[in-house]
Amino acid sequence: MLKKSCFFLASLAFALFTASAEEKETNQPKDTADMKDKPTLVEEDIVTLTTPDGVIVIKLDSVAAPKHAANFKKLVKEGFYDGTTFHRVIPGFMIQGGDPLSKDQAKRSEHGTGGPGYTIPAEIGKKHKRGSLAAARQGDQVNPKRESSGSQFYICVVDTAFLDGQYTVFGEVIEGMDVADKIVAKPRDARDNPKEPVTMKAKLGRPKS
Repeated sequence: MLKKSCFFLASLAFALFTASAEEKETNQPKDTADMKDKPTLVEEDIVTLTTPDGVIVIKLDSVAAPKHAANFKKLVKEGFYDGTTFHRVIPGFMIQGGDPLSKDQAKRSEHGTGGPGYTIPAEIGKKHKRGSLAAARQGDQVNPKRESSGSQFYICVVDTAFLDGQYTVFGEVIEGMDVADKIVAKPRDARDNPKEPVTMKAKLGRPKS
């Protein structure tokens, strides 16, 4: 299942998966001097993915993973993800998307091998929880620095602690995990690619109410 063309799990990690001090309150503001230098989350850190099954709203973490968050926003602004699919879904695990090659259903055997032509330095630190947004990457054998794919990402549908410390988590789903649950349950082929394409369209900001 996991061949060298796959951008996601190293074989060991996949095998493991399938086998089984308080501060006192004060009226004075804290760290006033350096707070201005710290990045803050803004509305632009919200991304909406629209799929045939509904809407998934993501909050990017530009503090813990600034390079990944900035790259994701850049690609969204460019319309890079529009028309791509969730090309790999594994029940009890995750849904993966972001490959520009997935726009062409005639090349399903190549889905999961594409990207924008660059990688992103690792910003590993956050844990994998249900709803976590993380970057896919090639395995350690060819990618010892654990740099991330320039565009491919996955959303965990369960806690996946065995991936902690190996992949960069750069956001979380704040609305629409029921949609992710529908997607992960889709009938799929031998490559875990949904038989019926699950396309997406991405935009900055929240969906209109």
